[in-house]
Amino acid sequence: MYRKILNHIRQKAYFDRHQNVLIAVSGGADSMSLLYFLHLYQEELAVKIGIAHINYKQRPEADEEETYLRRWASDHNVPIFVNHFSGTFSENTARQFRYSFFKKIMSGHNYTALVTAHHADDQAETVFMRILRGSRLRHLSAIPECQVFGDGELIRPFLPFSKKELPTVFHFEDTSNYRSTFLRNRIRNHYLPALEAENPRLKESLQSLGRESQLVFQALKDLTENIKITDCCEFLQQSEPVQTVLLQLYLEKFPDLKVNKRQFNEILHLIQTQANCRYPIKKGYYLFKDYSSFEIKKISPQTYGSKKRKVVEYDSIVKYGQYRFSYEQCTSENKKTGIPIFSLSPILLRRKQDGDSINFGKFTKKLHRLFIDEKFSFQERSDAVVGEQDGDIIFVVVAGKTYLRKASNRDIMKAKLHIEKLENR
Repeated sequence: MYRKILNHIRQKAYFDRHQNVLIAVSGGADSMSLLYFLHLYQEELAVKIGIAHINYKQRPEADEEETYLRRWASDHNVPIFVNHFSGTFSENTARQFRYSFFKKIMSGHNYTALVTAHHADDQAETVFMRILRGSRLRHLSAIPECQVFGDGELIRPFLPFSKKELPTVFHFEDTSNYRSTFLRNRIRNHYLPALEAENPRLKESLQSLGRESQLVFQALKDLTENIKITDCCEFLQQSEPVQTVLLQLYLEKFPDLKVNKRQFNEILHLIQTQANCRYPIKKGYYLFKDYSSFEIKKISPQTYGSKKRKVVEYDSIVKYGQYRFSYEQCTSENKKTGIPIFSLSPILLRRKQDGDSINFGKFTKKLHRLFIDEKFSFQERSDAVVGEQDGDIIFVVVAGKTYLRKASNRDIMKAKLHIEKLENR
């Protein structure tokens, strides 16, 4: 059987780009079979192997397994890296812990590939688990045999083969695999065996469903690759089913942003119906939408709507936001340029606040309405600078445009304010 696996690996050329590969070894049957296999054929595959092991400290046998693997590695002259789990144990925290450790070892010790022992039965269980959890169709897609991981790749050479096809080697039996505490154990030990009484080839059917889903979405990705997803004109010209696929593809760029169906539908609805909006999603991510495009990005609380203010005094220069403000005496040279100032009081520079308005003489207009009417994007509104003097807003600078308060006929110009757009913020 090992020869069949070896031929598959050669055909797929998994290790052609890798010399140093790190093997995730738990001590169980699957990972020990993978370790023995890669150790046996490392010369034929032209690779050097290393072992990464996590001692979760959850079972009495855990220390014994660690001791055995350290001894095995020493006897076979194979590097081994061990870490001990800390914190509250759960399937999710354990997974995050081990993969973070694997990335650290790969980066620090020049391993370009991580190899795990996932096999076809794991594939079927994963698809079934996602069905139970109500995952979207695209997430029913099969676990990939090879994918980007850290600065290298994650390779699963056993994935096309069922557990019963893997040779049996010395391993430790993890009794926790038979507990019904975890969903995967219930699927493996109870749900699938019961359903296989109805369809003995259920696992094959689930694997096929995963592969077919993967192919369908790859085809959709290929067919829409020339569409600029975040361009509102292009996006909104598509049918709603295509928009749904495009938005799902776009969200894949944010692996730590896992939106549920309600949030996804809300995002899509906002893109379809709102001309300009800022929508908080979660984990610091926001949807920004204006008249021409939309974007999802992560911002810190300090990044957006900063409350910092600055005061520019007469005969001084201040940098604020994207601009440099020069408050100076009115002379014959600058009389025709800059903003006329009718008081020598300090000018407060700040961001827009709720309720702000500016007097245009015949009428007063809320800045909120001004920004909407002039079709400024949300980011441009965020970067706008309000100038306030003696309690009144005397100007607003937004997207390079300046809007001035209408001066009274009785006002006498006493100074000038020059605004210069900075190249780099």
